[in-house]
Order: sequence, then C-alpha cells, then structure tokens
Amino acid sequence: MAATMSNVEEIRTRALLGEFGVKNVHSSDFPGNYPGYDDTWNMQTFQKNFRIDIVNLEENSMEFDMVGIDAAIANAFRRILLAEVPTMAIEKVFIYNNTSIVQDEVLAHRLGLVPIKADPRLFEYRDAGEESAEEQGSEIDTIQLQLKIKCSRNPRATKDSSDPRELYLNHMVYSSDITWVPIGNQADVFADSVIRPVHDDILIAQLRPGQELDIIMHCVKGIGQDHAKFSPVATASYRLLPEITLLEPVEGEKAERLKRCFSRGVIDIEDVNGTNVAKVVNSRVDTCSREVIRHDDLKNVVKLARLRDHFIFTVESTGILPPDVLVTEAIKVLMTKCQRFLSELDSPSVE
Repeated sequence: MAATMSNVEEIRTRALLGEFGVKNVHSSDFPGNYPGYDDTWNMQTFQKNFRIDIVNLEENSMEFDMVGIDAAIANAFRRILLAEVPTMAIEKVFIYNNTSIVQDEVLAHRLGLVPIKADPRLFEYRDAGEESAEEQGSEIDTIQLQLKIKCSRNPRATKDSSDPRELYLNHMVYSSDITWVPIGNQADVFADSVIRPVHDDILIAQLRPGQELDIIMHCVKGIGQDHAKFSPVATASYRLLPEITLLEPVEGEKAERLKRCFSRGVIDIEDVNGTNVAKVVNSRVDTCSREVIRHDDLKNVVKLARLRDHFIFTVESTGILPPDVLVTEAIKVLMTKCQRFLSELDSPSVE
C-alpha cells in the first residue's frame, strides 16, 4: 500500500491542513483497509473510547466535546437538534380585529415565530385530521394565547411633545402583551411555570390612536422539519478539534510572527535562557485560518491538523428548553430511530 506503517495512524485519525488543500478527509478506518489494524466495530471498544465532556454550560448556550464517533453520527445528531426535537409554537391565528397597518398574513407569520416558553414533553401531538375550528383542541395538545390591545392618546402628554412614546398609550405591541388563556386543567398543571413568550421585548406591531388588535392563537406541538418556528435551537454546529504541532524550535522574531499567525491564546512566548521561544498552549481556540502558510520561513515548521473523531459542539437554545435538555432529547430521538431501524430489520420482509 502507498502509506507506510509510520504514518498510517495519522491517516486514520487526522485531517491535515496543507497549503493547497485538506488531506485525509474521508473515513478510511474500515475493516481490512490497513494491515495490522483491526477496525471491526466492537461495542466494548466503542464504549471505552466514546465520551462526552461538557466544557461550558450557560442558561441558553452550551459547548461540549463528543469524542470517539464518526462524522456521520455527529452530523445526524446536529440535524436532529435542528429539525426533530419537538417544541410548542403558534400554529393557528384567529384574527377578530386588526386595524393596524400590518396585513393579517404578515401579522400571523410574525406571531408564529415568537418562541413560547412551554415544555413540549407535557403535551401530545395534535391529530393531523383536526380542522382549524377554534372550538377544537384540548388541554393535552393545545395552548391558547390572546393578544388584545388598543392604542389611544395620552391625556397627560405635553402640548409641544412630538415623541410617540409620550403622545400615545400602547402604541408599541410587544410579545409581553400576549397572555395565556388556560384550557381545562392547565391552570393547575402549569401553576409553577406560567406559559408565556420566551422574550418580552419582541416587537410585533406599531399602532396609532384608534387602531387595535384582537387575536386568539393556538399553539401546537411540532418539529423543525415541518416549519422553522418549531426548531428549538438558534444554532447547532460542530467543528473538529484543531491540533498544532511545532516541528522544530521557533525563536526570536520568528516566534513573535508565529504567535500573530494564530488566534489569540493559541501560541505563547516563553523565555528560555534569555531567548523567546514559541510554544503551543491552547490549540482548541484556533480557527485554522492557515495564515502561517503565507510565511515561507514558517510554513514548514508547523503542522496543522484536526482530530477526526473529536467534535466540538456548540448549541444555542431559543430559550424554550435549556440546552442540556435539548441535547438529552436529541439523544433520545436518535435512540428511537435506531430502535425503529432494528425493528425493521427483525420484521419479516414484505413480498
């Protein structure tokens, strides 16, 4: 085979960033491809190598490492986060009165994109055969919201004022004006967690004296695959862990230039016997811009690579559910898909 045994491990585990392209981008660790390597899939080996490390967890964002899997599985997990974790969103908008300048269709679309703070795990999917009549929908599959507001002049406004905020009352309609109307026993079930929009400062429309809105909205359970409004994440992405290796000592002015070629915090300068020497301190934060390749005297002293099975995930929630809950739910969806696939394999084939 073309590759020597000395660099087979690098081919199997690293994607190399070169001057004219990226090498080793395709999976090659399949059984029988490399003599001396047993790449047959094994559950015990997978369990030993696979791990998830939480790096940062905040209220609406999360960064974690998923190590020991193939890119196909990582991408499937990302797509599930985007399109297959269910949420509650406004689906039906019943407009009884709209005298604003915003058309009914535009207003309904804007309302549909307002994220609603409601745990979808406590609701069922609504039957696809149900019609859009307002009377339909129950406490187990529907959330009812109301937006009723009217703009009027402020009697206390000064005579010479030209500021709409002082001249008018209720002239800015925000998501905070949307109120929850409990159905059935929802008031008791959700007594500790009032259903409301995630953010109170989303501008829906602007009104002028005499204009008003009278709207009833129905929220149902759905997934982002059907409509983007059901997607629980603002973004879900991953990147491979960068690996930067210095092939020889870099000193003096070259060390300073090398430091400037990378993102801040990747390369540091340390004093060794009175000489400035470059060292790699945190390759994780590098963006792999390959700026160092532009310098003829530096491009051959650095090797740029990415670990093929080390994925750095970034998940930013819309606020409907915490990001750690979204990751857990995405794993459950993936497990359900695997179980369904295994069930199909076990079932007798249909002639």
